[in-house]
Order: sequence, then C-alpha cells, then structure tokens
Amino acid sequence: MLKNSLLIAILILFSFYIFKKEVMETAAPSSVTLIQSEFSWNGDSLPHYPSSKPLISILKITIPAHSELPLHYHPVINAGVLLKGELFVIDEDGNELTLKAGDPIVEVVNKKHLGKNMGDEDAEIIVFYAGTPGMKITEKVQ
Repeated sequence: MLKNSLLIAILILFSFYIFKKEVMETAAPSSVTLIQSEFSWNGDSLPHYPSSKPLISILKITIPAHSELPLHYHPVINAGVLLKGELFVIDEDGNELTLKAGDPIVEVVNKKHLGKNMGDEDAEIIVFYAGTPGMKITEKVQ
C-alpha cells in the first residue's frame, strides 16, 4: 500500500513538472526587430529629430480595397507595419515599394508620395509618428 502511494505521489509530482515545463516554455516572451534603419524605404537619410518636446502618435490606417491615399508628405519621422493586405507606395522621384502583410516600413520624410491598395481586401497599417506638439504629421499636397 505504501509502495503504491509513493508511486502515485511520484507520478503526480512528475506530471506537475511536465506541466510547469510546458507552460514555462510556451509562455516565454520574445522580441524580433522588424526593421532598424537610419534611412527611409527609398534610401533617403532620416532627418534629425526636432529639438522641442516630443509627441508620439500611433495611427491605425485602413486603405480600402481598390483605393489610394492622396498625394501627401510627412514632416516627421514615422515608421509602421502593414497588418493585412498589400500596399504599393511610390514617391515623387518614382521610387516604388510593395508591402505585404507583416512588412515593416520606415517612411520618407518631407517627400511627396502616395499609397495604393490594388488588392481585393482592405489594407491595414499601424504607423508610429515622432513629432512635436502643434506639428502636423501628414500634409496633403494640393
């Protein structure tokens, strides 16, 4: 009887060990650098940050299927990750970039460009802007 109880206790402890090991292995945090650059996607050097108080903005932008963003520029450094869909980007010099879901981008600064969603599903992108209070993050070109 004691031998059976000891065996059951060992099996229970072993089960807890296996369970804890699986939980610890699957719950470990991880980090992956998607992009790190001193240059925008078209190769331009990024400008210096403004010397005033920072204002960080994070936008989720949806570009409907078969539509495009108007010609615009960003006076602030910004970067993002396309969450879903595809996005075609072209700048004023004719440089082109096609993003697919999961792709990161360091956007051009003070350069006219536009984005087109030529796909059949909406494109969603999260963009982080490093500006200052009172500074616009996007300017439309008339």
